[in-house]
Parts: sequence; C-alpha cells; structure tokens
Amino acid sequence: MTDEAVSMGERLEYAVVMAVLGVLRLLPYRLRVRLAGRVMVWLSGPLGLRRRVRANLALVQPDLASDTVAALERAVPDTIGRVFAEVFSPEGLAAQARGAPITGDGAEALERARRAGRPVIVVSGHIGNYDAFRTALILEGHRVGALYRPFNNRLFDRRYRAAMEANGGVLFARGQQGMADMVRHLRGGGVLAILIDQHMDQGAPLRFFGKTAMTATSVADLALKYDAELLPVYGIRRPDGIGFDLIAEAPVAHSDPLTMTQALNDSLERQVRAHMGQWIWTHRRWKAPRNRLGRGAARGNRPGAG
Repeated sequence: MTDEAVSMGERLEYAVVMAVLGVLRLLPYRLRVRLAGRVMVWLSGPLGLRRRVRANLALVQPDLASDTVAALERAVPDTIGRVFAEVFSPEGLAAQARGAPITGDGAEALERARRAGRPVIVVSGHIGNYDAFRTALILEGHRVGALYRPFNNRLFDRRYRAAMEANGGVLFARGQQGMADMVRHLRGGGVLAILIDQHMDQGAPLRFFGKTAMTATSVADLALKYDAELLPVYGIRRPDGIGFDLIAEAPVAHSDPLTMTQALNDSLERQVRAHMGQWIWTHRRWKAPRNRLGRGAARGNRPGAG
C-alpha cells in the first residue's frame, strides 16, 4: 500500500486513534487499561453501544432485571476499552499472560499435539481478552497464527498487525493469499487461532442462546481435513480487571461440521452466561442473512426465528 492510496478520512481517523493511544501510553499499564475502559463507558451512549447491548439482551435474555441490563450496558463498553488498550500494549499483556497457567481439560491435549507435531485449531469468541490466550501459547513456544479480517482503515490495520505480531505470532488476513498461508501453517503442525462468534451470511443456521445464529463451519472443515485438534479456549478476565484465567476446554470430537460447530457455539454460550459483562454484546450476532432466496426464507432466519 502506498501513502498516496490512503484517503484523507483514513488519515484523520488514524490521527485521532493514535492521539488517544499516545496519551494512554504515558500511563502505567494497569492505570492505562482501567482508564481505557472508563473512557469507553463514557463514550458508549453517543456511539450507540448501550443501545446495541440492550437490543441483543432483549432478544435472547428478555427476563433479565432492568438493573442487570443497566450494569451490562456499562460492563460491555468497559471490556471493549480494556481490550483496546491491551492490544496496543503487547508487553503488558504478555506479562499478564506469562503469569497465568493454561488450565482445563484441553491443556494436556495442547501439549500432546505439540510433541506429536499435530496441528491444533483453538477457537474462541469476543469474550474477556481472546488475545491473552494466544499470547500465552506463543510464550510457551507454540507456533501460533491467527485469522483476522483487515480493518477498513489501512493505516490503523498496519498498526494493529504490528501490535498483534509483536510477541512473535503471525496474522493471516482473510482473502486468497491469507487463506493459502493459513493452510500452509496448519499443515506444518502450527496452532491456528480463530474467533467464530460473528454473523456469517454464508454460514449454517445454528443455535446460540436459543436463537438462530448464522455460524461459519469452516473451522470444523479444516479440523477434519487436516486432522487437527479442535479446542475451545478462553481468556477470562479476573475480578481485578487486569489478569486472566486461561482456559482450554476438552477437544471437540471429530464427527461432522454441523455437530462440531454447534459444540463450539454451546461452549461459548456457557462461558458468556458465566461472564455476561465480558462478551461483546454489541455485535449483530443474530441478524438475518442477506443472501437467502425469497423474502420468506429471509424471514425464517431473522433474529428470533426458529
């Protein structure tokens, strides 16, 4: 990408983000993370984040008490702000990940796979800080690559990639070249980290919180094709708001893509129910697919249908 290809809008947007990061970087790590969360809570109303949280909760958790909903309207933006600060503070995040052992029934499976040179796909969602687990794997000597969708702002995307790769991992951008590199990494016995909790028009109509949620089954397809272990993993924020519990659940048994992917959805739902304020409830997770034939089909997959 040449500098000439970058629009003035991208430059201005990038300048604002970098100014915020510059101020945050002047602060000690713990204060930086806490302040970023507080600022995002302040901005959550004007940015429409609280409205999105309320709408999703009304859809899938309509019986929640009003004071619980109000608390989640604050907790979710706080999580978003903290993750933002942590992503751009790789040395601080690494210090937290280094001090947190990986626990759960999948921890031994990770080690067995490494000793055998077997590929592993670790799957998570936008809960806690998903990069804390990825960083911990890198620090333990695993070769970790992560699939991501590049940001529209190309200047910010370059900065994000640099921050994410600062601890030794690698990112694979969605697209033909990125997918080819990702497959090569997986076939070579590497660890692939993927998030699966965003709407996918081309996905399968699986269940999440009792509602239809279009979910990509490609993760299960890859696990079956390359005989990879498939593990749900999580970086759950501790009560102090800074540290993490790193959890690797038992591997998902190989069967068929729909069954395996539903198992991943079920695993994430259990974690979200246990830590409601740590999942990004601002995503349009249950929106109707845009590529269904006929209006009736689209209505059948609208949020709340089925």
